[in-house]
Amino acid sequence: MGKLVQICVGLAFLALSLSSIAVADDVVVLTEENFEKEVGQDRAALVEFYAPWCGHCKKLAPEYEKLGATFKKAKSVLIAKVDCDDQKSLCSKYDVSGYPTLKWFPKGSLEPKKYEGPRTTEALAEFVNTEGGTNVKIAAIPSNVVVLTSDNFGEVVLDETKDVLVEFYAPWCGHCKNLAPTYEKVATAFKFEEDVVIANVDADKYKDLGEKYGVSGFPTLKFFPKGNKAGEEYEGGRDLEDFVAFINEKSGTSRDAKGQLTSKAGIVESLDALVKEFVAASNEEKKAVFARIQEGAEKLTGSSARYGKIYSKAAKSCLEKGADYAKNEIERLQRILDKSISPAKADEFTLKKNVLSSFA
Repeated sequence: MGKLVQICVGLAFLALSLSSIAVADDVVVLTEENFEKEVGQDRAALVEFYAPWCGHCKKLAPEYEKLGATFKKAKSVLIAKVDCDDQKSLCSKYDVSGYPTLKWFPKGSLEPKKYEGPRTTEALAEFVNTEGGTNVKIAAIPSNVVVLTSDNFGEVVLDETKDVLVEFYAPWCGHCKNLAPTYEKVATAFKFEEDVVIANVDADKYKDLGEKYGVSGFPTLKFFPKGNKAGEEYEGGRDLEDFVAFINEKSGTSRDAKGQLTSKAGIVESLDALVKEFVAASNEEKKAVFARIQEGAEKLTGSSARYGKIYSKAAKSCLEKGADYAKNEIERLQRILDKSISPAKADEFTLKKNVLSSFA
């Protein structure tokens, strides 16, 4: 029972540490609890009061997120937002009657003035610079969505080693504009998955591709898995969580909406069953089970082959260093995860920790 408690506590710490690794959004989310801690203090603030269902708010979202990225390092200015569906009393306090409503709070003041200008990143940045006394240039935000053309479509989408989700869009399409920030987040969530590609193609410009794949409306989403390069319709929801769940199911990945690995990442059921035998076996019997783990790992292909190597190394280390190796190594990895490390390193150590939890 003591060992079980230790494992559970260890996994709980893992979950907490992974949440701390997450990169914060560039637009600060305000609630009743933190509003007056963030606004009206030692920096000015532009606050968007919005509703999640509001079409104009969805259209503004990519522009506003780009504004947040632009002023992220400006210590004298805060770019923030309030969900009025969730924070009704706060929005009522500031006389919000339509969405989106943008209000400017000068430094040290909770008496705002309403922004009445155009809702583009350029116009908003000019306003913030003028009111805040800053001179910040608009940030160029790199995209993780692969841009397709007639020239590279076949090379990218028809690659038998990749699972590819493609959005066929038109630049003038309102629904496409609404989808854009969510689709970018999907691409960001899976950017470290070598077998997964999130892509889009301007089907208004490349009409031949739209016609070839039967696109009759925008946006149209099609999934081209490794085993079916004819493509299949994506008919799921269009929230971030819907896309993430779809890719995880179809591609065998284990990411959450923030792109972090879940506790299931790296776990191979066939090898996990052998690990249970390994843990229960005597020292002599462990050698035979270890050989079976190695044999099973060598048969794996794709991303699973990487996980197989982790199982083999973990089993070998447990044989050589004794029963406490897994527990001690989990604790060491936890200390590393508690520090500020790159997402790639976080992935590496999380995979190791997930596998080692089966040995502990």
